[in-house]
Amino acid sequence: MKSSSAPQLSSGHDSLERARMFHLNIEDSAEMSTSLLALRVKRMALVKACLSSAVFIIAAALFVVSMNRVFGSWNLGKSNQRTRNEYHRDYLKMGCNETIAMHLRRLTDEPHVAGTAENFATAEYVLSTFKMYGLSDAYYKDYNVLLSYPLSRSLTLSSPGVETLRRFELREKEVKGDPYSSRSSKAIPSFHAYSPSGTSVAEVVYVNYGRVEDFRALERMGVNVTGAIVIARHGKIFRGDIVKNSARAGASAVVIYSDPFDFAGTVSEGNYPLTKWLPRSGVQRGTVFQKPGDPQSPGWPSGSSTRDSERLSANDLKTMLPSIPSLPISAEDAQVIMKSLGGPLAPPHWHGGLDLAAYRVGRGPGILNFTYVANQTTVPIRNVFAVIKGRYEPDRYVLLGNHRDAWTFGAVDPNSGTATLLDIARRLGKLAKQGWQPRRTIVLCSWDAEEYGSVGSTEWVEENYDLLYSRAVAYINVDCAVAGPGFFTSATPQLDNLLREATKQVVDPDYAPQTVYESWFAANNKSESAMIGRLGGGGSDFTSFLHHVGVPAIDIYYGNDYPVYHSLYDNYMWMEKFGDPQFRRHVAVAGIWGIIALKLGDEDILPFNYENYADELQSYTVALESQLKAAGTPPHVSTSPLHDSISDLRMAISKIKIEEKGLQGIESHFSDFQYWTPQRRAFNDRLLMAERAFTDSEGLPGKPWNKHLIYGETNENEYGSSSFPAISESLQKAAQTNASKQWLALQHEIWRVSRAIDRAARVLHGELT
Repeated sequence: MKSSSAPQLSSGHDSLERARMFHLNIEDSAEMSTSLLALRVKRMALVKACLSSAVFIIAAALFVVSMNRVFGSWNLGKSNQRTRNEYHRDYLKMGCNETIAMHLRRLTDEPHVAGTAENFATAEYVLSTFKMYGLSDAYYKDYNVLLSYPLSRSLTLSSPGVETLRRFELREKEVKGDPYSSRSSKAIPSFHAYSPSGTSVAEVVYVNYGRVEDFRALERMGVNVTGAIVIARHGKIFRGDIVKNSARAGASAVVIYSDPFDFAGTVSEGNYPLTKWLPRSGVQRGTVFQKPGDPQSPGWPSGSSTRDSERLSANDLKTMLPSIPSLPISAEDAQVIMKSLGGPLAPPHWHGGLDLAAYRVGRGPGILNFTYVANQTTVPIRNVFAVIKGRYEPDRYVLLGNHRDAWTFGAVDPNSGTATLLDIARRLGKLAKQGWQPRRTIVLCSWDAEEYGSVGSTEWVEENYDLLYSRAVAYINVDCAVAGPGFFTSATPQLDNLLREATKQVVDPDYAPQTVYESWFAANNKSESAMIGRLGGGGSDFTSFLHHVGVPAIDIYYGNDYPVYHSLYDNYMWMEKFGDPQFRRHVAVAGIWGIIALKLGDEDILPFNYENYADELQSYTVALESQLKAAGTPPHVSTSPLHDSISDLRMAISKIKIEEKGLQGIESHFSDFQYWTPQRRAFNDRLLMAERAFTDSEGLPGKPWNKHLIYGETNENEYGSSSFPAISESLQKAAQTNASKQWLALQHEIWRVSRAIDRAARVLHGELT
């Protein structure tokens, strides 16, 4: 828009007149020159000052930009907290059951035992999916390890006076309506990993679950197991312990079956695919090796295709593996064998669900001819990783892990977990595209050869032991993400509160709109102390992180047990019909698993609560005192060192809680960059390193690889969890022998645990003595 009073051009005459007005004489000119010079000097000084200020402002701006890149935004701590929580809320909204179902279908298309081409295909699928979801820092790591496969199996039954031999087919049958079971020829025949080759022709003895107490009961019944082939049913203890106990009793071979009492419903209910129950021809595969990792490299990482490593000799290796052969069989085959037994009636609680007039223990008269030939060979396995680098603390690791390898199709074990891990990758990739970056590095881990004894994870942990010891914040494991209804979890105690808080943020997939926490709390009689188990036993990939390194750990899953475990029928159809028909439980697991990782990865102060740990240690000590009293322990054996150490630990916890409140107060008044101090870094390091203090370099008696003195597996069951495992074992020996030397050994183990608790207290206290 133009102005209504436009300026007029001056005439030449007017210009001349204005010039005349500024005509100066010589004196005036000299004076003005001096003034102009002074003015010029002042202007130059002002220009220089302005330029200096501009340079300073530009430099400051560049500094802010660079610090922003390193330390994040300059918003107040409370504003950052809101932003972080918004990302976490967005994560929980991103669940997609259809995507999880698609991944599970792809992963379970073929049986994929570790070391096979089919399992390498799953590794490639996971790696490519990580990258597709924007996690570009994805890679794999191979190891050459000892695995075993069946070359031949033979089992026949004969009975005195009966000319006809019964030759067992040793195969799982196709069931009508299940397209996966029709592809049974693609699955490796049922076997026990690491069983030695062997042949035995002997009478049969029924040993119930094959526990130590079961063999003692047979002794009381006058049944001699020496040289016999024992038949046991799955359950109660790890199958490798059944083989170990049988060998100690003098048995020559072992067959293990899945009794319908434990794995099938009533006759009227029927079996899969009509119901969830295991068909009578179903067989539970599994390893019988009792130590984690590659048997050839116990305690150190195995080599790869590019680099070799030390390996045990054949003779040394033989002492590591089971000493007698074993084989899993079906309930159908077991029923024929059990019908051939005479001898005493089995105790009432030994009776199962086989169609028998009575369960008898033998010995014989049925005779089994057992032959197994194993192929034990060194083959490559492949772990796959995706790394989301932390912005502030890239050298602090929050690790999420699941294994991929399966005995057959593995819809529950383990690929319900793999599909869930991939959904977490999808969600985190979306958050990253929105600008999110974790404070600490988050690592997604897809392990191989877990079914053989957590081999892939153990080799990687052994190779990265020192880095994990100094940098790992926590390891969150999911093996079978979904096997049915109901939320279950185990953890180290400082993570209890974090678990509860995470489940309060996720809607229950079966009882919406209430949360997972509300259903979980109600299912445990509204007792928080009963909600969370402990990770003493082995059996999954958390073992090497917690028991070997001392990294705080969690294991979560939906559904406690499922009947088709490690069988041909653990396939996509079983999951779709019975495990999680709408895949909502998978979404819930992804929500809980992921939000735990986000809180560990993003929170300024690590969400650890060691008060829970002190309470647990106190309860273990009280329980120990009851055991000591029951065993008639001499008065010189004292638990006072434990009480003193726990008291010191509580004092350190009180101190660190006061410090935490002070740090949180600072955070509320300063920007994120200003608050980023070595003080907070050191505080968090004390929280994560306290768990390491519960480990001991000597390890448990007879198990130097297992270094955690608070939690460990029981002597009689690798799956069983024990508190104060070294003390428990020593007490058992002392009570059996009542020898003064054993009581002294017990006191030594009490002192060892008390020293570990003292170390944890000093770490939390954070000052030299």
